[in-house]
Formats: sequence, C-alpha cells, structure tokens
Amino acid sequence: MQQGPRPNFRGRNPNFRREQQQEHRTNRMIRVPEVRLVGDNVEPGLYRTDDALRMAEDLQLDLVEISPNAVPPVCRIIDYNKFLYEKKKKEKEMKANAHKSEVKEIRFTPNTDDHDFDFKAKHAEKFLREGNKVKTYVQFKGRAIMFKERGELILLKFAERLAEVGALEGMPLMEGKRMIAIFAPKSAKKKPNTPKEPKEPREPKPQKEPKPYVPREEAPEPPQPAAPTSRPISAPVRRPIEIKYANRPPAPPTPPPAADDKQGEN
Repeated sequence: MQQGPRPNFRGRNPNFRREQQQEHRTNRMIRVPEVRLVGDNVEPGLYRTDDALRMAEDLQLDLVEISPNAVPPVCRIIDYNKFLYEKKKKEKEMKANAHKSEVKEIRFTPNTDDHDFDFKAKHAEKFLREGNKVKTYVQFKGRAIMFKERGELILLKFAERLAEVGALEGMPLMEGKRMIAIFAPKSAKKKPNTPKEPKEPREPKPQKEPKPYVPREEAPEPPQPAAPTSRPISAPVRRPIEIKYANRPPAPPTPPPAADDKQGEN
C-alpha cells in the first residue's frame, strides 16, 4: 500500500523553529498561568502571565523566562538581545581567564645522578606553579627492571622535593616497564574571612582657644664696640742686614775706640 505524503505539523506552529533555536522562552512562548517577576524595573512578586506580558509591552521590553524549573517560573522584563549579548560577553571573559591545565612528563632512569635530578626538579616546580600536573616515571630497560626499589626511592625523593608546590596523588605504581607517579599543584590557601571589629568612634578633639595678639617689644639695640684709643705710633727699628758669602772667612771684629781718641775729641 502506497503511503501518502506526511502531514506538515510544523506549519501549525509558526514559532516551532524559533523555540528550538532560542535558549530562553520569551513573551508568548511562556504558557504558564502565572510567573514570578524579578528585576529593577518592576515590583517583585507573583503576576498572571497576561499581566506580565502587558507590563513588558508597556515598557517596550521582553518577558524572558530565567528559571523555568522554579514553581512558578521566574521571569524578568528586559531587552532579550541585550541580555544575550551581555551573557556571551561574560562567558567569553571567563573562558579567556580560565587556565587550561596540561600534564607535563618528566623521565628518570634508575641511575639518574644528583645534577640531573636537581635540574628536573626545578622544571617540575615551575610546571606546578603554573597550574599544570606533572607525570614522572622511571624507565627500566633490560636488566634494570631488577632495581625497582631504586626507582621507587627516586620518585619518593622527588615527592619530598616538591612537597611545597605539589601533592602526590598516589604511591608510585608499575605500568609495564615504567614506574609512574603523578603530582598535582597545590591550591593557594585562602585566608579566612574574619569579620572586622567595628571601630570605636573617636572623641572630638577640644578646640584650642586662639591666643590674644601681643605686640612684640622692641629689642634693645646691641651695644656698639668702643672706639680704640689713639696711641703714638713709633717708627720701626731698622736693623743692619748681615750678608753672608760662601767660602769667605768672617770679618775680624772691630776694635773698641782708644781712650786717647776720646780725650782728643774733648
């Protein structure tokens, strides 16, 4: 039996495709008898759906169903296009600020020396501070599988080194020829929100009375130094200059004048 064409049920509801595309039900899509209105531009409370639609039309806005699972559903009267724009903007900002954690791998061998151990520990500390997980493993090759205890000691020593920035999720386990240990970054401890004690009101400071103006007394003139007394200035005494020559004997002393010469003069 040949079947006829299927009836087009979508033609009965012109809003069928629109309801499928929209994230929230708006305006005439809300088919409940009453809703709870919230928001700034209306008085919160229970309203009949027809009254809420009329209020939205008066404000030239949309009636948007925010919480459809509530009884009755919670709605707001807002501009739906603006509401979607702000919501996408917030989601974009949250996505940009979110940090995508990665798993960084660090490889050891049973014969890893101290220098190589310290070098890899610094890299692991950097990865953990950035919010990434660190997967460390000891690779056993050939007969080295006999030294499992040595690999476990290396991983436990590594866990002790990273104790400040990372936590060991579990004890080291063997997977094939690898002994694996995973470290997760430690989240920063939040300080408890202790309520602040209210400050006591300060007492008003007493206002100082202005001091009366007192004119300054004229300071006495400083005493002038007395004029120096005039004294007779004596003529400077001239002394004969003695000239000394090198490699020359000193002149003989002059003899005193004779007594006869003094009498003849008299």
